[in-house]
Amino acid sequence: MAHGEIWTIKELFTYPNEYIYWTIHIAIYPYITGLVAGAFVLSSFYHVFGMSELKPVARFSLVFSLALLIIAPTPLLFHLTQPQRNHEMILTPHFYSAIASFTVVYMTYMFIVLAEIWFAYRAFIVAQAKTCKGLMGTLYKMMTLGAYDVSKEALHTDHRMITILAAAGIPAAGLLHGYVGFIFGSVKAVPYWKTPLMPFVFLMSAVISGVALCIATYIIISKLTKREIKLDAVKAMSGLLGWFLIVAFLLEGVDLIFHGYLAEEFWPMLSIVIFDKLFVKMFVMQWGLGMILPFIMLKLPRLTSTRAFIASVLVIIGVFMMRMNVIQGGGQGLSKSLSGFMTYTLPIIPTNLETFKEGLAAVIILLSAPFILLYIFNKILPIFQSDDH
Repeated sequence: MAHGEIWTIKELFTYPNEYIYWTIHIAIYPYITGLVAGAFVLSSFYHVFGMSELKPVARFSLVFSLALLIIAPTPLLFHLTQPQRNHEMILTPHFYSAIASFTVVYMTYMFIVLAEIWFAYRAFIVAQAKTCKGLMGTLYKMMTLGAYDVSKEALHTDHRMITILAAAGIPAAGLLHGYVGFIFGSVKAVPYWKTPLMPFVFLMSAVISGVALCIATYIIISKLTKREIKLDAVKAMSGLLGWFLIVAFLLEGVDLIFHGYLAEEFWPMLSIVIFDKLFVKMFVMQWGLGMILPFIMLKLPRLTSTRAFIASVLVIIGVFMMRMNVIQGGGQGLSKSLSGFMTYTLPIIPTNLETFKEGLAAVIILLSAPFILLYIFNKILPIFQSDDH
């Protein structure tokens, strides 16, 4: 049995080689990558654009973006049949292949995020290096990189560097996720992806999912740690999320209209996929529950943290449905001969290594990993400090 056959059902396929088995990890990869971009952009709104309401969540969203960034490429390793070769892409980066150039973009963005975190926490790290003993003391001493100067002038330079890095990180974040959309949009063999709007659709859905995740996570952490929820910060994040939702909805709507207006030779079959097989997942869950309803909830007067939390969770689920609809439904759901359909089913109970790697257990591990990293990072660099810059 070929890799992937166990979790897919094919109808009316003409040729034996007109399909590619993609699993849920191909949807999780751009999903987590998008969360990175959204979380970083949110922190930049405080550091670059001076939105003081976001001060309580600026460090949290910045550190959270690092946790997400570390996990972002991992889903691909779960999907690859030869994951041990992944280091070749890291050691031989180039721009002749979109996926290979990812290494350059990823490492550049990683450097920006790490540098911004270091400058944001440098005064705290120096203070801990001078007071902590043992293993943690050694760790903090290493993290100072020998820079113990915390004079007024030095801290002012730190602030300037944070602003510069945050400003540079915004286009880097856009490039990181825009390139994901570029990869999909440049695949001519998949009719649903063949649109110049794909990078912008992915980028804007990335922003809304990242902002929504920060809202929901911030409220959950505040509840669990009995910390006061800063409603002004929640309202500021919700306000941004609402406006980004409008742009994301317009882009996705225009993309669909674009396909229908051009009505190329694949449109009759693609319209069956969109308006029949994906109708509930796309128009009800992705657009209705994932975009329109959250927008209404966020824009109603007297916004509460509970309402913001529910709306954010709906957005997170809606963007995940968008990824699944694009990859599983519109990507591999239509045969290359434009005559058949493929239905994907997530393996729930693992029966062998393949169904474990590509199944529900692996999904839970991957989606939980950023939160575990955030918990560890918080032990070293507290994400909610009263002296937040």
